[in-house]
Parts: sequence; structure tokens; C-alpha cells
Amino acid sequence: MPALRPLLERLGVPRDGVLFVHSAFRDLGREGFSPDGVIEELVEHVRGGTLLLPTMSWRYVKPADPRFSELDTPSNVGVLTEVFRTRWAGARSLHPTHSVAGRGRDAATMLGEHHLDDTPCPPRSPYGKLLPADAWILMLGIGFDCCTLIHHGEEVVAMDLYVRPKEQTETYDCTDRTGRVHRVRLRRHLFLPRDYWQFQDMLEQAGRLRLAYSGACVIRAFRARDLHERVLAVLGARPDAILAQPGQRYRRM
Repeated sequence: MPALRPLLERLGVPRDGVLFVHSAFRDLGREGFSPDGVIEELVEHVRGGTLLLPTMSWRYVKPADPRFSELDTPSNVGVLTEVFRTRWAGARSLHPTHSVAGRGRDAATMLGEHHLDDTPCPPRSPYGKLLPADAWILMLGIGFDCCTLIHHGEEVVAMDLYVRPKEQTETYDCTDRTGRVHRVRLRRHLFLPRDYWQFQDMLEQAGRLRLAYSGACVIRAFRARDLHERVLAVLGARPDAILAQPGQRYRRM
């Protein structure tokens, strides 16, 4: 059977810190991994720390049905996130579209304030809290076009360019695992074509990106802080620098 933990060791992913995992299972499945096996290895690797996976539900929770349940609303970002949410996670942030599930030492701290702001990735969200936690990001079989931390940088530097205006704020009822209902206000991200791959190039050129392979599956690892610093620098120089240019082709790696 294939094993993931030797690759995590080779990448230098800390065992006692915060690890945020984006994932796509297709290439892992072709290499003989099982969803439960992947999650079990991730949990075991960071047994002394905190494991976080996004459990976004923007496909299901909309103004026409403005309800979110911490326990019942499914994730629409892959089988690994759903396996983790339903079988392993001890907490999930209360957010109608960009929730995160977690397990471990700092899960409650990382997830507990997501519902208090009106954008998907503010400083009090799990994405913003990756930075003071000196978290690592692991991308299993998935590329930089799915790295949500970059949205946090957009919100910090150029909110009006990337987020809907206040007059388009939506309201949702989010039910936590105790049955308490929280009224959550949300300004969604604008749907804009973006070029996130530029940041992979920057991290690689600076020696801040680590790569491993399991057959055809590419695994990327890097510090959240290293990515965020580059996002802030790029947007600080030109707030629209992330927007893809007309005719620009997207990489799929």
C-alpha cells in the first residue's frame, strides 16, 4: 500500500504545528490511496498539532436557502474534506460558504471566530489565523488556483476590488453543533478570473516551495507566511495584479 507520511517527512512538514490541507483525490486514488487512509495519515502526522481542511459549501448554501449547519451541511470541495468533516473533525467554523473543519490542539482557537465578520477570509477567519500560527499549507494533487489564503490578502489590501459592496450583504442562519443559531452576514467574493499561479513561481524562485511526488500526484508544501508576504507585496504595488489578463491561459498541474 502507498504511504503519505514518508512524503510529509521528506517535505519537512512540522508534526506539532498547524497544517492546512487543500486536496483533490483523483491522482491519489490512481496511486492506490484510499480517502480514509489519507486522512488517517494526516491526522497521525500532526498528532501533536492541529489539522485543518476547508469544507466550503458555496454550492449548497445560497440566498434562496440561507441556512448552514455545522454538522449537516456537506462540503463541496472534495471527498477528503467530507471524510474529514464527518469522521475526524472535532469542530467546524460557522460560515455559510467558506467554512473550515479542524482537529487537534488549536482547532477551537483557529475556527471559533469565523462567523463574526462579514467577508469569507478576514483576519479572524481560519485563513487569517494561519499567519500568527506560523501554519504550513499542504496541497495534495491540487494547484495554486485553489489556494484560499490568497483571498485573505485580497481582502486585506483591496477589499473593494475583490469583495461585493456592503449593499449586497447577505444574511444566513448558521447552526452550531449544540443547536444554537447564529445570524451571519456575508459579502461574497466577486467572481473574477485570477492568476494565482504567479505565486507558485515566486515561492519556487525564492526556495520557499517544497515538492514531492507520488506517481502522477504532485504534493506542494510551504509556509502560509511566505505566501502571504508575497501576495501583500504584489497587491501593494498594484491592487489588480492578481486579475488574469484577457486571453491568459490557466495552468493545470
